[in-house]
Amino acid sequence: MAEHRQGQATPDALLTRIGQVVMLHHGGDREEARRRLLDLWTEIGEDGDPLHRCTLAHYLADTQDDPFDELAWDLRALTAAEEHEGSPEVRALYPSLHLNLAADYLKLGRTEAARTHVRKARRAARALRDDRYGDGMRAAISRMELRLGEGGGIGGPRGE
Repeated sequence: MAEHRQGQATPDALLTRIGQVVMLHHGGDREEARRRLLDLWTEIGEDGDPLHRCTLAHYLADTQDDPFDELAWDLRALTAAEEHEGSPEVRALYPSLHLNLAADYLKLGRTEAARTHVRKARRAARALRDDRYGDGMRAAISRMELRLGEGGGIGGPRGE
């Protein structure tokens, strides 16, 4: 999660814990990662800090087996981000949030919704720095645009 926290000055213990579980997930233990992330979700509650809820929901989506459940968690992440709008941490998350939603909608055969979110991801990516995270996000957005036949890319007709 460190790449998402571009503007954060002090370490956040809960974000560190989330990052540790994400490493478990990336290590291949999807079920255990989902269980631990759900435990953290219960710990912070529906009214917890929006950045924490956004981050947790964002990663919980990745541990889901059902594409409808994945979409539901990604929508929770976006809703929480909108509650924390304006912070540097959230601005850095928007491209990824919209890109994940585009992928969710594409899996569900909802191509127009996917196109809407990839365009939002492209617009949100303007706020990213020219660093590893920003470059990676822009590349991932370009790949999704190609999958959707958008072909806009940076500076293209839909890259606005």
